[in-house]
Amino acid sequence: MSFEEGDRVVLHDEHSEFDGETGTIETVSETMFGDENYVVSFEDGQEAGIAADALTAADDEA
Repeated sequence: MSFEEGDRVVLHDEHSEFDGETGTIETVSETMFGDENYVVSFEDGQEAGIAADALTAADDEA
């Protein structure tokens, strides 16, 4: 799945301090292999270099 800047997503990465948290896509960049990497901002910080398979769309209930 592909995401765009401003999309709300949930991170699924057990090695990240933000695992299970909802954040917002800040930047989308393409690797030299054609894959997309994302910078996601969370309430308490930011995580860069996140692959699309570690993200799911957030349920916007707020």
